[in-house]
Amino acid sequence: MCLAALVLGFIPFGDVRVSTTAELRAALREAKPGTCVLLAPGNYEGFSAEHIRGSADKPIELRSADPKQPAVFTGGIHLQAPQHLVLADFEIRGAPANGLNIDDGGALDHSAHHLVLRGLAVRDCGRNGNEDGIKLSGVADFRLEGCTVERWGRGGSAVDMVGCRDGLLLECSVRDRDENAAATGVQLKGGTHDVTLRDCTFVDAGQRAVNLGGSTGLAFFRPKPAGFEARAITVEGCTFTGSLAPLAFVGVDGATVRFNTFVRPRKWLARILQETREPGFVPSRNGVFTDNLIVYRSDELRTAVNVGDATAPETFEFARNFWHCEDAPSRPAPALPTPEKDGLSGAAPLFVDLAAGNFRQLPKSPSSKFGAFARPGRK
Repeated sequence: MCLAALVLGFIPFGDVRVSTTAELRAALREAKPGTCVLLAPGNYEGFSAEHIRGSADKPIELRSADPKQPAVFTGGIHLQAPQHLVLADFEIRGAPANGLNIDDGGALDHSAHHLVLRGLAVRDCGRNGNEDGIKLSGVADFRLEGCTVERWGRGGSAVDMVGCRDGLLLECSVRDRDENAAATGVQLKGGTHDVTLRDCTFVDAGQRAVNLGGSTGLAFFRPKPAGFEARAITVEGCTFTGSLAPLAFVGVDGATVRFNTFVRPRKWLARILQETREPGFVPSRNGVFTDNLIVYRSDELRTAVNVGDATAPETFEFARNFWHCEDAPSRPAPALPTPEKDGLSGAAPLFVDLAAGNFRQLPKSPSSKFGAFARPGRK
């Protein structure tokens, strides 16, 4: 039925099974709202496609027929201006540049919208330049759920958002390496706003694991420059291991970092920087850092928060964080750009299995009310 439909040049509503790149391309060209393209196990070439458009009640889906045997793309995927689209349960491996690139086709109008990326794995994409695992430009109303990005271009990001809005990254995993680390893990810049990172895992996830802002050429802001690189960003319930600086506030106008666990940042816990210096841009300001758990070593974390020039560190709020210094447990909480309210320091947290990366805490842990698994509403 499905192969015959492809030959006759139409796609029925419902499931369409494909097993080759040629069949996939034909299915996507003809897909209508409600079409579900199912990928047989095996390898596929990368591809580009424009204007794949479902509807609010009938999205188009592209997913592996068997999530236990995911399809593998050995080249990058580029989608321009898709709408109401679900991508699920496949892998992109070894693409020479970006792994998955979704954009608005340069229209700068958020014409790529209502997208769900679920259970994707993007590995070993890019080389030594600005190549990303997942790149989103001008994307609105989107979700990344349970996605994994491991090792990407040394000058790029695991997930790079440029001019995106109204998004959620939920239970995603970002992993790089300690030596020769990539530039950034998750980056939100170019006018990105109203995006939440929730319950995600970052392990040696670039020099800056989460870059709240960045540096963007004015021509690439969506829909146009509005005086900030990022605004209204929330990071909550996440765990961070390593990285030169797990967090960087860079030209951001308001970001909240709450109920996260940080283990052994290599140099700084966070940086407050200003990289976009054009007229009309606000200084990096209005960061909120509360209810987090920080485990560090004094021979690694010499300055908790690095502050650059042309920023507004006096507008940052620090409150109710728990600090533990592994090699000097009696050490008080480090100095911060503004005085912390109700911060605590001292005894070691009692993790279920720190060495294995299980950062849940035992009920009797002195820091059980702080960190990623203390996030209100988390099971």
